[in-house]
Amino acid sequence: MARAQELAQTQSATAEILNFYLGIAGLQKTVYDDLKAGPKNPDKSLLDPHFAALLSLVRRTAPLPLAEAAEELARAGNTFQHLVETCWGTPADETYVFFARALLQPYTELLASRSDISLAGTPSTCPFCGEKPVAGVLRGEGEGAKRSLICSLCATEWEFRRILCPGCGEEAVDKLPVYSASQFEHVRVEACDTCHGYIKSVDLTRNGLAVPVVDELATVPLNIWADERGYTKLQPNLLGM
Repeated sequence: MARAQELAQTQSATAEILNFYLGIAGLQKTVYDDLKAGPKNPDKSLLDPHFAALLSLVRRTAPLPLAEAAEELARAGNTFQHLVETCWGTPADETYVFFARALLQPYTELLASRSDISLAGTPSTCPFCGEKPVAGVLRGEGEGAKRSLICSLCATEWEFRRILCPGCGEEAVDKLPVYSASQFEHVRVEACDTCHGYIKSVDLTRNGLAVPVVDELATVPLNIWADERGYTKLQPNLLGM
């Protein structure tokens, strides 16, 4: 939350996005804290009381398409459990997937923090929940940097080989181009010319104050650049970008 607030004050192009995310992150913290204080193995039904608060927040602060979707969901009077059952794992409108992920993220993050999962090997999907990574992160190791991936749902982080596409497994260096821009020196696009997918990685050796999930969200121009060149993001972030 502190990083989102900091970037919103310095990056006018993404300030609106970051301020909206800041409100969502605050709500997610409340959800996480409430669940943490409850049963050891919380049921998804415990998220229902937070659904109304999410819809209210989105109606007040979100861009118009999301605000209209929140209004529609509020009028329908459905529970959060019903929303998850109708959109999760189906080709649902990404707008509604946002509402599911917004509350499932703190829920699954808590479950992951309490689990005994193996982080061995280099799986391309989360070793805890099986979801795709939303971002990569580079941390210093010796004279270089090691790469990890961060789950888009439960925030589990696991090590992943530097020269390997998490989308298709390509490992030929000449087919794995890396792009960066001068205004975002610590964030780079890691693309694949075999599957035409990409993921953004945040290099903490260049900016130790960065928070990967937030800095990934704040660098929308890199998404646009990659999209224009025919690459598709491996996994959209919470806001669908």
